[in-house]
Amino acid sequence: APYPFTTLDPHRGIAPVPDPRLDALVRALRPARVVPATVEVVDIAGLVRGASRGEGLGNQFLAHVREVDVLLHVVRLFTAPEVAHVEGTVDPVRDAEIVEAELLLADLAQVERLRERTGPRARSGDAAARAEVEVLDRLREALGRGIPARRALEGAELARLAPWRLLTAKPVLVVANVDGAAAAAALAALQRHAEAQGARLVALDARLEAELAELPAEEAAEFRRALGKDGDASGVSRLLRTTYELLELITFFTVLSQEVRAWPLPRGATALEAAGRIHTDMARGFIRAEVVPWEGLVAAGSLEAARERGLLRVEGRGYVVQDGDVLTIRFAV
Repeated sequence: APYPFTTLDPHRGIAPVPDPRLDALVRALRPARVVPATVEVVDIAGLVRGASRGEGLGNQFLAHVREVDVLLHVVRLFTAPEVAHVEGTVDPVRDAEIVEAELLLADLAQVERLRERTGPRARSGDAAARAEVEVLDRLREALGRGIPARRALEGAELARLAPWRLLTAKPVLVVANVDGAAAAAALAALQRHAEAQGARLVALDARLEAELAELPAEEAAEFRRALGKDGDASGVSRLLRTTYELLELITFFTVLSQEVRAWPLPRGATALEAAGRIHTDMARGFIRAEVVPWEGLVAAGSLEAARERGLLRVEGRGYVVQDGDVLTIRFAV
């Protein structure tokens, strides 16, 4: 749109996650119903300089950001002089730095508040509070130097920050919104900047993707190939797959009657947790999980054939589900 702040209230959408393994299972099993894994994407109000102090829609923006698991930071690289820019010019690295600075300042204020609240308990001799203050002091120093929390800490210490809901602790995917005239040098500079911030980057032409989304799949793929792009992978597909990776999710599949369904699951989760993801009754009455690798099921053509070929194995509740497993949960309630 030719004006800033086109988004005032959050817009929520559910996006299916492209998965060629699901496509292969569908071709092999020919189910009547297919349910892909999904992620919820929230389009929230943008921000300007001073958002951490409430400028523009800053307070609304920061409140909504705290609720999400991964930040998709859309940065403008397209030219289109008819589309206004709040800074007057297009400078991708500068624009990224404005947002990052506001998130850092908001986190710094949050850390100061936590430090004030925890300090008295630490001084009284509370060991847990002293450890918390130590982490907060390290964070305060890092944030003050422009280092996001996700780079200042790692592993268990980073996981410990979850209750504090720090903005710069969240994984970030920089989405470079390009067009045919976008300079390669500008994209390369943004890529370097993203890497320095511990972020990933995906480039896509949002206007082109919107136009292609209106076409039949085969026609859209042919158009992408004509443009020298991967015909089978849209920019939106790459964005969603990368988001899925940043969320540290895997996918397991279920085959029930005439339905094949893909389920997102945190990496490292067990068969019991997968059962609960399907239905709480399955977790409560869990007996066993019957597991077939997705490739084996595709080759066999059915669960019965996979069983006959010895591809099916039985696992207990503590089994760590692997990416691409096809699970059948046996339970009793």
